[in-house]
Amino acid sequence: MMNRQDIFSFLIEKAEKYESPSFIENDPIKIPHHFSNSKDIEIIGFLVAVIAWGNRKSIINSGKNIIKLLHNYPHDFILNHTSRDLATIKDFKHRTFNGQDLVYFIKTLKIIYLKEKTLENYIYQPNKTIAEMQSEFHNKFFRHPHEKRTEKHIANPSKGSAAKRINMFFRWMVRTNKNGVDFGIWKKIKPHELSCPLDIHSGNVARKLGILKRKQNDYKAVIELDNVLKSIIPTDPVKLDFALFGLGVYEKF
Repeated sequence: MMNRQDIFSFLIEKAEKYESPSFIENDPIKIPHHFSNSKDIEIIGFLVAVIAWGNRKSIINSGKNIIKLLHNYPHDFILNHTSRDLATIKDFKHRTFNGQDLVYFIKTLKIIYLKEKTLENYIYQPNKTIAEMQSEFHNKFFRHPHEKRTEKHIANPSKGSAAKRINMFFRWMVRTNKNGVDFGIWKKIKPHELSCPLDIHSGNVARKLGILKRKQNDYKAVIELDNVLKSIIPTDPVKLDFALFGLGVYEKF
């Protein structure tokens, strides 16, 4: 049985293994890697993260479909789409995220980009925690007329959610791209502030290793896991998400 230090060393070793360009091919992060412009990356990364639940192959295929619907230029489409363009989107569907949801997201993103220029500017709030920023983002994003059901597509930590998908999006945008996976295009939020994108895979691995006691995958579990990961790599705790995910998905740990 591994002691605590052995577990920490094991996780660092696995994180180094899985944080590599080979990880990209079968992961939803593959979709924003189609782009080099930071605003295109930010927009398509956000939309893909929002739909990132279920089978990863299906997520990637839906992400490719979104790129086509945005005419291969996400930022330009957001700013310059017409009502006719939006009409072509209404048949989109990925699980419970449908064309009506996508149209609302596109319209709201236009409002954001016209005023704030980037999602980072819209989301970032000095002296706020990541969870506080995410909760405020949820509330602001749904200020405009919308179907109530659409709100479920952006998690709200203040309601107890683990916010896996939005934390994954933050990881993509904030963490350095030195290993060729994440993008590092957001500079206002620092890697040490990030929370782990907790899901069934990472949660189960963390419990088997004894670094997570809480049984539910909720906001309280995220806080518990974050505290442990920060004790292992204080400057970049979410790097260890690669270890937890890789062990769960690829090694069936």
